[in-house]
Amino acid sequence: MPPKLFVFTMFGFIKKYLHQLFTVYCREFKLILGDVGIMLFLIFLPIGYPIIYSLIYNPEQVRDVRLVVVDHDRTSLSREMTRNIDATQEAWVIGYAPDMAEARRAMDSHKCYAIMEIPEGFERNVVEGNQANATIFCESSLLLRYRGFLMAATNLSQAMGADILTEKIDEIAPLATTITDGDLMPIKNISMGNIESGFDSFIMPGVLILILQQCIILATGMAGGAKRERPSLIGYDGVNEEPSVLMTMLGQMLCYITILIVPIIYLVHYVPLMFSFPMAGDFGGIITYLVPMIIASAGLGFCLQGIVWERESVFVLWVVTSVVFLFLSGLTWPRYAMSPFWKFISDAVPATWGVEGFIRMNTNGASISQEATGYRMLWLLAAIYGVAAYCIQRWVVRPSIRRGYDDYDKIRREAI
Repeated sequence: MPPKLFVFTMFGFIKKYLHQLFTVYCREFKLILGDVGIMLFLIFLPIGYPIIYSLIYNPEQVRDVRLVVVDHDRTSLSREMTRNIDATQEAWVIGYAPDMAEARRAMDSHKCYAIMEIPEGFERNVVEGNQANATIFCESSLLLRYRGFLMAATNLSQAMGADILTEKIDEIAPLATTITDGDLMPIKNISMGNIESGFDSFIMPGVLILILQQCIILATGMAGGAKRERPSLIGYDGVNEEPSVLMTMLGQMLCYITILIVPIIYLVHYVPLMFSFPMAGDFGGIITYLVPMIIASAGLGFCLQGIVWERESVFVLWVVTSVVFLFLSGLTWPRYAMSPFWKFISDAVPATWGVEGFIRMNTNGASISQEATGYRMLWLLAAIYGVAAYCIQRWVVRPSIRRGYDDYDKIRREAI
């Protein structure tokens, strides 16, 4: 083939496919703008859900939770212990109970959420140098309350133990006080990336990425159902040449990404800024890291179009996948503790790698080179889901849409 003819032929092919790409891109916009359900997933879900979830978990810590004391010792040391735990930010002593039965009735009626029982002989054991125990009973309907009481009790026991030890040493060797004054082994806990140890700052950065993935998957699935219900919207009129499967997928994906540009920036940058979540990462690096996750999520959505035959079917998909993806992401249970089977399933979810990378980059300041493993896995998932989506679109989705148009055209002709 002469070089000029080859160039002309290649230019014709490129022009043809670019025209198909632009046609699909415009048709997809027409479909989305005319469908309130898809717009709901692409606009309201990424904008509204982060606000709702963040407000639910705000304030991030549970403070001044009501506690009742059962003091069987009734000594100066037991009263000091009661004052000290009341002085913590986690607990609020609302009063004394004469016995455990009365305290349990107060807990059952939700007048309090914990009981501190100080046994008889508490101060005597301390004076004699024996171990003195005080017990805290906490109801576990909310783990944040349990965590707060546990921290308060631990800090209190360490502080009082250090003071008592200092007094004992001072009795034996008064000059040693200058050396041993205070806690002999101070423990300072600093949570990396979450200095305040807040629940909102812990869970919401990962939830933001899960919301982004669900937006893409659900919008793509609903669009597939809408095309089966209204095939004329995508140009199957029985006469015009159909766009290629690849250009159809690329056009749809570009349309979704175009609409999601503002929601993505809002999710990744402005939601953490509004609620003071940790922001130690580079915005450009984070967006670069999330690009293959967005492509992989769109590919997974195209795969799921094979089982979404109606627009409403996507809501069943939403219910089934949302909780599963949350558990598989490692936010509620560490991935290293999962069985090999569930870890393999977790590896196949784009948001799993997106959550890990986003938290490390945005919260702990990691660079994209430090997250190279997750970045490569996301591109691998994007390639796998892209190939699988192409096969499903070509041999499952497109034939079903074509049959739907033929039935629609037949009914229209009979009506005429």
